[in-house]
Amino acid sequence: MNECEGQLKMQHQFTDYLYWNLVIAVPIITACIAILKNSIVWFVFYIIVCIFLVTLVYRFYCTHCPHYIRGVNTTKCMFFWGIPKYFKPRPGLLNLFEKAITFIAPTILLLFPLYWLILQPGLLIIYVLSLAVLGATIRRYECGRCIYFDCPVNRVSEETKNQPSSSD
Repeated sequence: MNECEGQLKMQHQFTDYLYWNLVIAVPIITACIAILKNSIVWFVFYIIVCIFLVTLVYRFYCTHCPHYIRGVNTTKCMFFWGIPKYFKPRPGLLNLFEKAITFIAPTILLLFPLYWLILQPGLLIIYVLSLAVLGATIRRYECGRCIYFDCPVNRVSEETKNQPSSSD
């Protein structure tokens, strides 16, 4: 068990939001640069696809999360801060469609820029390494203490899930 496991993260701070958005900005900006170097039309299309897919994830995945369900009118999580809760909170398990959205949308976001990144190996290396850092860091510092127990990638131990109440 690493130092982050066993202690649930009951709420995110604004600094969490800043950190995670800076980390995720590296692969996104790298992809945008690669696409923009070749086509402004594909760049605009990529931005539209990103906004659409993130909105889908927000709608079908995030609305189940305890950080979303809490009583405030705006989100306060590691990726969304101050965004109005446009959708009704839906506590409980994700259905099959929602699980599919949870995995398909990020996969499209990751694979979409590969054509342009392959044309620029330096940017491809930055893209792949920054995604590896993002994934490893989320897995290490968030998944093992996340209060969203119904998340398909949650790694909180059963022992910790069954403890009365922990705080960050």
